[in-house]
Amino acid sequence: MLWQRYGCDIAGRGGGDRHRPGGLHGTINGFEWRREIKDAMRPLQGVTVVALEHVIAGPFCTRQLADLGARVIKIERPGVGDPARSYDERVNGMTSHFVWTNRSKESITLDLKQPEAKEIVFKLLENADVMVQNLAPGATSRMGFSHDALKKKYPKLIVCDISGYGADGPYRDKKAYDLLIQAESGLVSITGTPDTPVKAGCSIVDISAGMYAYSNILAALIQRGKTGEGCRIDVSMLESMSEWMSFPLYYAYDGASPPPRTGAAHATIYPYGPFEVGDGKTLMVGLQNEREWAVFCDKVLQRSELKDDPRFSSSTRRSESRQALYEIIVDAFSGLTYDAVVAKLDEAKIGNAALNEMKDVWNHAQLNARNRWQEVVAPVGKIKAMLPPGMPESFDPRMDPVPALGEHTDAILAELGYGVSDIERLHESNTV
Repeated sequence: MLWQRYGCDIAGRGGGDRHRPGGLHGTINGFEWRREIKDAMRPLQGVTVVALEHVIAGPFCTRQLADLGARVIKIERPGVGDPARSYDERVNGMTSHFVWTNRSKESITLDLKQPEAKEIVFKLLENADVMVQNLAPGATSRMGFSHDALKKKYPKLIVCDISGYGADGPYRDKKAYDLLIQAESGLVSITGTPDTPVKAGCSIVDISAGMYAYSNILAALIQRGKTGEGCRIDVSMLESMSEWMSFPLYYAYDGASPPPRTGAAHATIYPYGPFEVGDGKTLMVGLQNEREWAVFCDKVLQRSELKDDPRFSSSTRRSESRQALYEIIVDAFSGLTYDAVVAKLDEAKIGNAALNEMKDVWNHAQLNARNRWQEVVAPVGKIKAMLPPGMPESFDPRMDPVPALGEHTDAILAELGYGVSDIERLHESNTV
């Protein structure tokens, strides 16, 4: 059984890391890997997650669970796998989306249109604590994996469904991709320039839904520890992103006008955005209150009279007069280099930031100083990966390999009791 091989604690019924004296080790595509770990047990060690997932929202959620020590068994389509495996080849031949969201997981391939493949899933669920799915609307219900179909047989199982619009309502069956929900939630309408609405440059909807799934799964595990019962979690991408609309939604409360699109600047707070300096570079500057505005006038602009200028006497008036204030600030910065402006702002304790590109983030001095990068193994070799933010110091986050497609299929089937001849038959029938 899974728990007999992998060990278990009171948090769960399934497996965890492959522990050996001195740390973790294994092979991937013939490449030996080993990593020392702290002795402290990770919070989700002993918890098993079965993931009927693809692309970003589901995989991002389950990767967070794996970071905390959960065993995540990722079910993929034979031959092709998660569609995110083929989006690009930017990471030494692997796709950027996949390596980001799938480390520390085990990959089993199953053709879920075949009855025997479904039986394998049911066997996996016997020892699972959580099932996460973000397949097409209605897909898991048609396959017999809905919470209603599972709860009697697996009363302790936590089922987390991630969908575009939720389990009911008139939009239930609509397809939902990150871009579409960015538009549907209103995000695109407030992002961009006055002339052009734009989408966010990362999968912000998938990330928000994945994080709500992750946090609610943690809450459900705690609740199950009190009641002994599993539950269903229904995460909607639209609801997740609508919650994140935050102040713009309330700014337009009761029919009021929404905040304008202002590019990289804040829509209602000013100065709060990009400003050019004398050597042609751009710097982000942010002020949040009247005290900072006064210091900015005195110590950075060296124009104390601006504090009493009626055009700039409040946050609202500065925002209304932003073009005039922009010209004043750029004129003050025009005779200074980027480094000189940053020095003045830092001395005055005024918020500022570099307008970094991706290459700058990979080499960021602060991330490097805090040792935030670590290597993980993938089928293409070692790649850099960022350590999960905010982990307690009492344990190392799990940073195990990114799996090759179907890499763990035979091993998992063997754990479930399938013999060599059975496994060969399943391969020959394209069930796995």
